[in-house]
Amino acid sequence: MKYAEMRPGRIFVLSLEPGKIIREEVEKFSIEHGIRYAAVSVVGGVDKGSRLVVGPKYPIGNTIEPLNHVLDAPSEVTGFGTLFPDASGNPVLHMHGTAGREGKSVTGCFRNGMIAWFVTEVVITEMTGSGPVRKIDEESGLEAMTII
Repeated sequence: MKYAEMRPGRIFVLSLEPGKIIREEVEKFSIEHGIRYAAVSVVGGVDKGSRLVVGPKYPIGNTIEPLNHVLDAPSEVTGFGTLFPDASGNPVLHMHGTAGREGKSVTGCFRNGMIAWFVTEVVITEMTGSGPVRKIDEESGLEAMTII
């Protein structure tokens, strides 16, 4: 195990506009406000057409191919993630969560486009210190958090 000790910094509360992509908005806001490291949570709703990565296709061959799920109606959502810079210094959000409607839910990664609905609230808790970076893992091809 490797680890980085960090401290809480500023806390931002965002209310996203309907139709905006959660990941894109968080990353854009982070650039504008100089946030390099953060814990990020979301609660509210996401719209029809939102896309989650719901696992790798199986069996896994030489490359990891993601399975995708598209929501067919507005749904409730909750999620948690981390924001760390990539090798170029750009903030990259990695968030997983659950979207549900009428007693049915789907859980996955938000990277492919979760669309804000009428009420989509985000809390960004900045972390200060020297933290992890996201690097391409040569074996999997995925951009993974790396403690240096």
